[in-house]
Amino acid sequence: MNCALRVQALRLRLSLAGKQLNMKIYCISGIGGDRRLFKHIRLPEGYEVVPVDWIKPGPKEMLTDYAMRLSVQINAGEPFILLGLSLGGMIAVEIAKRMPPVGTIMISSVPLSVQLPWYFKTARKWSLYNLVPASTFKFAAMLKRIYSRESREDKRLILQMIRQGDNRFIKWAMQAALEWENEIAPTPLWHIHGDRDEVFPIQLTHPTHIIPRAGHFLLMSHSKEINDILEEIILLQLDKIGNKQFI
Repeated sequence: MNCALRVQALRLRLSLAGKQLNMKIYCISGIGGDRRLFKHIRLPEGYEVVPVDWIKPGPKEMLTDYAMRLSVQINAGEPFILLGLSLGGMIAVEIAKRMPPVGTIMISSVPLSVQLPWYFKTARKWSLYNLVPASTFKFAAMLKRIYSRESREDKRLILQMIRQGDNRFIKWAMQAALEWENEIAPTPLWHIHGDRDEVFPIQLTHPTHIIPRAGHFLLMSHSKEINDILEEIILLQLDKIGNKQFI
């Protein structure tokens, strides 16, 4: 049974059972991005996208410490789901270890540092992040848009975000990602990945959901597939936990 049919079956079963749940999904962006990256996300009724905005990092602040400061934007007094994109996925993992959500969703990311590609490890070993200016990172990210599959409107938006990105934050984020150490994946965890991801090669990780012919920016280029998967994840979780404890 494909994703669309599974979602229809879950909708029917939950409707007949009278199950409904209101919950916030806190969304954390990637390097050089912001809340506008989540513009295409569409969730089932009762679920709300709540973007988590970047804050200023300390010069040598570790990703784990930054994640904890960022987590003050999350209301842990009620059930919530974490969704992290790229670097945001790593931060979501760190938050989930200390503020357990109902579930963690990663898109175009990796849950374990051992799954980082070899060039990350090489850059860390030789401290190459000190040699590469943020402007070079921006130029490379903009150059990739020439061959990417986003719509013309989304390409313009991505390019605008890249140009507007804070150079100091980008520089810090590059270093923090390279130095990230994590051996524990949160549970439950859903991992959505494109089979042509150029940043985190799919061969190094183990996604729960793979989108064919999709690259790193699949949240923009394959938004329908993403939304179908998100709805399936949410409905499956609702079917599993019910709603009694949240009334």
